[in-house]
Amino acid sequence: MALRLLYLMFVRLGDWLVLLGRSSAAKDVELLVLRHEVAVLRRINPRPQWDWADRAVLAALVRRLPRLLREHRLVTPGTLLRWHRRLVAKKWTHPRRTGRPPIDDTIVALIERIARENTGWGYRRIQGELLKLGHRVAASTVRRVLKRLRIPPAPRRETDTSWRRFLRTQATSMLACDFFHVDCVVTLKRVYVFFVMEVATRYVHILGTTTNPDGRWTTQQARNLLMDLGDRADDFRFLIRDRAGQFTTSFDAALSDAGIHVVKTPPQCPRANAHAERFVGTVRREATDRLLIINQHHLRTVLNRYTTHYNHRRPHQALQLTPPRPDHPTAEPGRTSIRRRPVLGGLINEYEPVAA
Repeated sequence: MALRLLYLMFVRLGDWLVLLGRSSAAKDVELLVLRHEVAVLRRINPRPQWDWADRAVLAALVRRLPRLLREHRLVTPGTLLRWHRRLVAKKWTHPRRTGRPPIDDTIVALIERIARENTGWGYRRIQGELLKLGHRVAASTVRRVLKRLRIPPAPRRETDTSWRRFLRTQATSMLACDFFHVDCVVTLKRVYVFFVMEVATRYVHILGTTTNPDGRWTTQQARNLLMDLGDRADDFRFLIRDRAGQFTTSFDAALSDAGIHVVKTPPQCPRANAHAERFVGTVRREATDRLLIINQHHLRTVLNRYTTHYNHRRPHQALQLTPPRPDHPTAEPGRTSIRRRPVLGGLINEYEPVAA
């Protein structure tokens, strides 16, 4: 043990004598290198991983060390030379520019959009549409883009329709009808309201109010609806209704003569007519449940004013927060003068910019 201690003392004394002959700059460089090596060794990874910052520091500082100290670092001189060759290769390697230039991302997104929105269009048809928009793209490029996006060709793309797209397509030709009632505060009579909604646009038609909604009255309201729709009646193919006794055979026949097929919901399944049920809840929360309805005439006045607000001013989530049929254009941003228009005595408020 004493012999080993004497040996270590002799070695450290020799190292100290060697350090006396070196400059302070060389000592500082060695300390920086040693500190950086210790920092690398203290990392969590069992095997130290060198990143570009480590390589840059060591490549710059090791050159200032004496030759004897260079041989006792974590990396060998061969490793430093390999790092340098890799850096030079990356700097002076030019990209290959053979073949056609890559297609722009905006054109790729446009090709994908056109293909998904028009399932029956082939490569040539999409190529022609792009040419109309000012983009000259080959049909083979369209094919390559769609293949990379895993969009099948036109014949097979017809069957790859999502449920969302299918239901939205069907909604454009659907009507939904239902009844809801309101109890008058003075006469204590129950008044029934019959309405029809255009499912695609959420536009509501209040067909009438009555205290006795029998089959004859309901059939007459169906005829009135067809007269109100006029030529637009040809756009609708289905009408959803429940199995209430007011909907008689004559009611279905009046619609069938106009080419509208009546679809009955399952018994005790209000969710099957969800759009109509949603309107009933909306009109109750926003109007009828917050007012004292005096009589049937008062109810018709309230419903006429509310449906005007509902169809032309009220934003709808299903329509990207736009009304079914807006009666005024969207205001320009930055308009500070806003006017409030009360509806139903201030129960509902509408806001619009003041004309300059």
